[in-house]
Amino acid sequence: MPKLLVSQRRTLVVVALAALCFAAPFTVAQQPAGQRSSTQQSPAQKTASSQQPAPPDQKSDDSQQPTETLKVNVNVVQLFFNVKDKHGALIPNLTKDDFEIREDGTPQTVKYFTAETNLPLTLGIMIDASGSQRNVIDMEKEVGGAFLKQILTDKDEAFVISFDITVDLLQDFTRDVHRLQTALNKAKVNVDYTSGGIPGMGGGPVPQHNSPGTLLYDAVYLSAHDMLAKEVGRKAMILLTDGQDEGSRLKIQDAIEAAQKADSIVYVLLCADRGFYGGFGYYGEGDMRKLTEQTGGRVINVGNKFDKLREAFDQIAAELRSQYNIGYTPTNMNLDGSYRKLEIKNKQNYKIQARAGYYASHRQE
Repeated sequence: MPKLLVSQRRTLVVVALAALCFAAPFTVAQQPAGQRSSTQQSPAQKTASSQQPAPPDQKSDDSQQPTETLKVNVNVVQLFFNVKDKHGALIPNLTKDDFEIREDGTPQTVKYFTAETNLPLTLGIMIDASGSQRNVIDMEKEVGGAFLKQILTDKDEAFVISFDITVDLLQDFTRDVHRLQTALNKAKVNVDYTSGGIPGMGGGPVPQHNSPGTLLYDAVYLSAHDMLAKEVGRKAMILLTDGQDEGSRLKIQDAIEAAQKADSIVYVLLCADRGFYGGFGYYGEGDMRKLTEQTGGRVINVGNKFDKLREAFDQIAAELRSQYNIGYTPTNMNLDGSYRKLEIKNKQNYKIQARAGYYASHRQE
C-alpha cells in the first residue's frame, strides 16, 4: 500500500496506524519550519517516536493541556465555549452563576470561571487543493492570509497544511505571518482540468496518480494527532474545503475523535464552486457539521463569494477572542480513556457553542 503523502520535501512525521489496521504509514512533508512551541518535538524526535505504533488505549498523549475547548488535568476539566443570542450575536459579561454544567448527565461543581479573550492560540489553517477547488483556491489564499495577519499576536502560532491526493505540511509552527502567507500561496491544484468537466466522467482526463481523491479526513486526523495533540493552550483548526472526502483511509468518526483527543475546536468554511459538480451532486456539508458540532466549532457556507469568506473569517476571529472558560473537578475521577458527554446550560437560555465531550485519559508529559 503506498504512503499517504508523496512529496519531495523532507519528512516531518511518520505515523504508523497499525492500531487502525493499516499497513502503510502516514507521512507529513514540510518546507523549512518556522518557530515552534516549546512543547513540540523536533522532526527527528517525531519521526523516531511515531514509528512505534501504539494501540488505541495508549493514545493518552492526545488528551491533554488547555485548549480551544477543553483541558483534562489530573483532576480538572477546562472547557472553552461561546455564548450567543438567538440571532447569533456573541453575549459578553456573563458570570459563573449564569451557567451549570453536566458530565454524562451528572451535575458538576464549577471551580472557576473566567471570560478569556487573550489566551495564546495555536491555529492550523488547512486548505483543500483538490480539483474541485480550482476556481476558489486563489480567493481562499488571499482571504486566509489576511485573516492570519488579523488574528495572530506575538503569543500565538500557526501552521499551514494543504490536502488533495496527499496531505502536505506547507509551513510548520511559526509566529511569522509572512511565512504563513507564503505557505498558503504555495497551495496549488495539482490536477489538470483544462479540458473542462469532471475527470473520468467524459469531461477530462483521469488524474495520473496512485491514490486519486481528497484526503480530508486523513488531513484532519494528522493535523490533530501529529500537530496539535502535544501543544498547550487554546487550539483550533480552520478548514477551507467543499467538505467532500474522496479516498481517505480513515472515516469521519476517526477525524472527530482525533480532534476531540487533541482538544481542538474545528471550523469549516465551505468554499465550493457548485458549478463544478454539474449533475453529479454535492454531499460534503453533512459530515462537516458532525465534525464541527462535536468539537465546538461550526460550518459557515461561503460558496465562491469573496465577501462571504472574509465575513466568515471575521466571525471566527471574534469567537476565538470571546470565549468563556469553565473549570471543574469531575465527580467521575477514573482516567480510563472513556468518552464523557458534556452539557453546559445557560439560565437565560442563550445558545452555547461548545464541544460535545472529552476523553478522560492520563496526561503524557
